[in-house]
Amino acid sequence: MIETNVKNIFLDLFYHDIENLELAKSNKVNVFTLKVKNNAFAYDELVKLISNQLYHFALSRTEVQKLIDAKEYATLVSKAQDKLRRYSSNEGELGEILLYCLLESHLNAPKILTKLEIKTAKNDYVKGADGVHLLKVTETDYQLIFGESKLNSNLKTGIYEAFGSLSKLLSENKIEFEIGLVNSQLIKETANPELYEFLKNVIIPNARENKISTDYSFGIFLGYDVGITEEESNKSNSEFRTHIRQKIKQEVENLIDSINFQINKSEFTGYNFHLYIIPFSNLAEKRKEIIQQLT
Repeated sequence: MIETNVKNIFLDLFYHDIENLELAKSNKVNVFTLKVKNNAFAYDELVKLISNQLYHFALSRTEVQKLIDAKEYATLVSKAQDKLRRYSSNEGELGEILLYCLLESHLNAPKILTKLEIKTAKNDYVKGADGVHLLKVTETDYQLIFGESKLNSNLKTGIYEAFGSLSKLLSENKIEFEIGLVNSQLIKETANPELYEFLKNVIIPNARENKISTDYSFGIFLGYDVGITEEESNKSNSEFRTHIRQKIKQEVENLIDSINFQINKSEFTGYNFHLYIIPFSNLAEKRKEIIQQLT
């Protein structure tokens, strides 16, 4: 089994305000709130944190290792940065990066492929799942997780958009295309022949020849805008920290029925969901600012 590159220490920058809250059909949602200092989210620390993970997200494992072995560290960083779309028109890649980091660090599901890896120009747009991760459930049971991220100032709208995209993925039978894409890129994720064969057997298990079972599931990242009034901003540091975290928790809990409504739709029968939510302030501006700083 391949290892994750984003370790659990990534989560040290976040408050885990909702932990594995049970949803319909035994699915779960987790809410991570970025550390608060001086009555604001610590975006400067988030940029540094993501910067340290960007090349693992944007490049294949073999390319990363090749550049590290050659000690071409500047090239490693610049190649990863060049994959990102221009910040002025970049609407969603921050969500893709955060979903990748959370699936690896929290769920311990290493990436198999991110769409950023196969872009040939920074303003390319690759349709389909944002990325594919592999989750080991038991020694013989695995999940291929197809990622979908949405950044929308309105959380309820983001929920409907994310599930709508996944519904389209299923209705247009694009899962098979995604599997084919993973197979074509798999050699880039491991130079070990034995591990390569193992991964191929996990991705498309042979029911007659081995005992491995692999099901498909979905990883969803939702970023939304938590409104902060002037009155709230003027609270003392400790009061603000307590207040904003409770406010975020309440806002998410108020929409659990909306999430369950989507999960219970007939087209999603038999699929598992791993949901992650991170609130932002001034989302429209911050997501572009963060990408600009990363590049």
